[in-house]
Amino acid sequence: MTDTFVPPTRFAVPGRIAVSNRAAAVWQRATVVEIRRETPAVSTFRLKVPGWQGHLPGQHLMLRLTAPDGYVAQRHYSIASAPKDAEASGEIELTLDHVPGGEVSGHLHTVARVGDTVEVRGPLSGFFAWPGDRPALLLGAGSGVVPLMSMLRYWRKAGVGVPLRLIVSARTPQDLIYADEYGDETRVVLTGTEGRLAAGHLAPLLTPSALPEGGWEAYICGSNGFAEHASRLLVAAGQPVDRVRIERFG
Repeated sequence: MTDTFVPPTRFAVPGRIAVSNRAAAVWQRATVVEIRRETPAVSTFRLKVPGWQGHLPGQHLMLRLTAPDGYVAQRHYSIASAPKDAEASGEIELTLDHVPGGEVSGHLHTVARVGDTVEVRGPLSGFFAWPGDRPALLLGAGSGVVPLMSMLRYWRKAGVGVPLRLIVSARTPQDLIYADEYGDETRVVLTGTEGRLAAGHLAPLLTPSALPEGGWEAYICGSNGFAEHASRLLVAAGQPVDRVRIERFG
């Protein structure tokens, strides 16, 4: 997510999520072990976190930087990793926009190097988490795809037996994060050629004949404008409003 990430206001704490959030109260030192460019303005930072307690797809963490003079800056960032990968390796991935003037993202994109350390606290929030127990319809724009990629990676690696579909919005092919990872479950909407996300992009997944058993649990992540627009489209197409979860930034 970006430096202006706004955490969700609703919070669920069933089972494993409650345990994870108790463990998340402690700051842990993490080491940058890889920096990977995704687009001209977006990079993935892989962090080794020796005390990592595991996470659910869709959760985020808080990252803290402390300057030599004691000044502290911290931001919330979504976790991109599949839970099983993170648990096995003790490493998590964060994918960040380089926000103009952003203290934390600016430092990570222009100053941070492999071997540097940061502090992290998490995982946080259960409201946007998807435990893989029901069909998931995911809609993301820009770096809003980051928590949705954690869900997609989990769905693939864990062999989750429920349907998952992802709609990703980006301006151009060059702006598409994780471009090489999408498969048949994903539809990419390029707003530079197709305009905004439209009802026609959602209709094939929301007609009565296309709905999975039990219907979709919808997850939307992106800017304020995208989140409002996408949620209105979903509800207008018949998606129950109480089964739409939104995480937004900006």
